[in-house]
Amino acid sequence: MMLEILNLSHNMITGSIPFSLENMVSLVSLDLSDNELEGVVPNNRVFRNASSPQAFRNNKGLCGDLQGLLPCNQSRRSKGLKKNGHKVLISIFASLIGIVFLALAIIGVFYLLHKKAKKGNIEATTRNHGNIFSIWNFDGQIAYEDIIQVTENFDSKYCIGTGTFGNVYRAVLPTGHVVALKKFHPLEGETIIVNDETFGNEIRILTEIRHRNIVKLYGFCSHPLCMFLIYEYMEKGSLARILSNQVEAMELDWLKRVNVIKSVANALSYLHNDCIPPIIHRDISSKNILLDLELEARVSDFGIARLLKQDSSNWTSLKGTHGYIAPELAYTMVITEKCDVYSFGVLALETIMGRHPGELISSLTTLVGQKMLLRNMLDPCLTFPSDPKVAKEVISVVRIALACLRSHPQSRPTMHQVLEELLVIQPSSMEHFHTISIGDLNDIDVQ
Repeated sequence: MMLEILNLSHNMITGSIPFSLENMVSLVSLDLSDNELEGVVPNNRVFRNASSPQAFRNNKGLCGDLQGLLPCNQSRRSKGLKKNGHKVLISIFASLIGIVFLALAIIGVFYLLHKKAKKGNIEATTRNHGNIFSIWNFDGQIAYEDIIQVTENFDSKYCIGTGTFGNVYRAVLPTGHVVALKKFHPLEGETIIVNDETFGNEIRILTEIRHRNIVKLYGFCSHPLCMFLIYEYMEKGSLARILSNQVEAMELDWLKRVNVIKSVANALSYLHNDCIPPIIHRDISSKNILLDLELEARVSDFGIARLLKQDSSNWTSLKGTHGYIAPELAYTMVITEKCDVYSFGVLALETIMGRHPGELISSLTTLVGQKMLLRNMLDPCLTFPSDPKVAKEVISVVRIALACLRSHPQSRPTMHQVLEELLVIQPSSMEHFHTISIGDLNDIDVQ
């Protein structure tokens, strides 16, 4: 049986009219008057056919398009739609924000990957070019291959000098840097023996040395059949080479020679007193004193003997360059700072004389040597010092050199004392430079 008449008047019904009533197509009469209903009355066929204008009277706030109803306020009509619209807008906005963040995250990931790949390419290029300027990031094997290539396997045409421990080569690295390579030469058929336990620590100490009068050690390469150190390149070469070339020796005037000697003293004082542990050079000679374009001197080959294993017969026999070795090493194996002091004395005389003093050193303590005049010792390619200040500097250098050449180590000054003496010109009682003898200079002690 189908419902045709529905009278719900006077029931205090609240809320809105159920939209389910619109499905009751059998209704022919509908009365919802005298209740607490509110909201929109559906405008459909059921409500239009089954209701009269009196069917909705005396309610709280019904509205609609049917006859007898007040028209609904537009905001009320759209309130539900707006509420749903806000939800839709919020969802769309949240989705857009999510998409933006996702896009930024993807871009960030690609940027980091690109940066990492670029860094890897730079590092690979650096390694392939032998980055010897940061020793602990230095790939010795790759640098070895690079240097073998640029020197054509240490061809003699790249050799710029020889020393006690090996030959020196000039090399232009693929990076464009010009460096000097100190390649050690073992005896025929021998391999170089390196103490692996201490080698790294010694290299670290040497590469951390920073001094204006010491050649910078950039790095090293250790190979079973070949070992070399990589140094800062000095354009003018060695003091020995300059002194042997008359034109260049004349360019190195008295004041510049005194400055060379002061620079070497400064470097040795630093190695002996300011390095921890102290470093004994062991091979001070004119071949190991290098000069730059401004003729500023720097000490090279410092600390090399400490890097080499002492039970290798090839190295234990080498404790310096012949003609610079302290006499006590002929009867003792003990190497002290005073050995460097003696070598410095020989070097100072050589710089003033323009040649190695040779047998002159042994005659300095004899009666004949004591009577030798200073002017007869000076390099003949230079004129006698005319400036009194320069003359006093030369006199001071020779006086200090003689003190450094004393046969007994304990009677020699320290390099710190030598440096202090050189930096302060001592007043001289000598009235005539041309009459000063070796004996006169020996009578003045170094404090």
